[in-house]
Amino acid sequence: MEVIVKENYEEMSKFAAQLIAEVVRKKPRAVLGLATGSTPIGTYKELIRMHKEEGLDFSQIVTFNLDEYVGLPPDHPQSYRYFMNEHLFNHINIRMENTHIPNGMAKDLKAECEKYEQMIKEAGGIDIQLLGIGANGHIAFNEPGSSLSSRTRIKTLTEKTRQDNARFFDNEINKVPKYAITMGIGTILEARKLILLASGENKADAIARAVEGPITAQCPASVIQFHRNVVVIMDKAAASKLKGNYPDTPAELRL
Repeated sequence: MEVIVKENYEEMSKFAAQLIAEVVRKKPRAVLGLATGSTPIGTYKELIRMHKEEGLDFSQIVTFNLDEYVGLPPDHPQSYRYFMNEHLFNHINIRMENTHIPNGMAKDLKAECEKYEQMIKEAGGIDIQLLGIGANGHIAFNEPGSSLSSRTRIKTLTEKTRQDNARFFDNEINKVPKYAITMGIGTILEARKLILLASGENKADAIARAVEGPITAQCPASVIQFHRNVVVIMDKAAASKLKGNYPDTPAELRL
């Protein structure tokens, strides 16, 4: 595991984008795993800049997102399909048919989960998976207590997660869906490389548990310690409770 502490959100976002861009340049048909939420927005902004100013080519790239709310149509402003279109897909030269997000409106949600797993397999697996981390240590919507070998499935969201996400729903928790389709922890671990992003003091406890604590289902993000190729990138605020000393950029990751 490589742990990188950047000065601020902008610096960590740019560095994460550079790592993703490196994969895109080396493998034009790469499969990217993507995340939603406020943390990756800066990374997507930098990827858009690279596309427009440096010609970063997404024309053959395939993407799979981690999750989607159950019951929100794709055109709902808080759906993750809408989020990805607004913050990335509409601004780069990716083919929309190559972008995949679970269908939270599917009539048979179990079949949708199985189909999603199969699509990832048929695409050749995920080359690099972008992750965020919840204040309770969740990754994607794998809440505390999730099986560390879980696959794409329907999850009931905890009260804490719904409270955290209420800010996107006019601060009304009753508007936040109670269920989501999410990639499982086992699915995430099959990606060839993981990048986990964290920003802000409110993520400091979760980061300390994920990076330096025991591997436990009570902190699902701690499972990244099992992965052979993972980079954790954070700003100083998110790193404030780590006990170890971590470099700005390890030599092996200098681009």
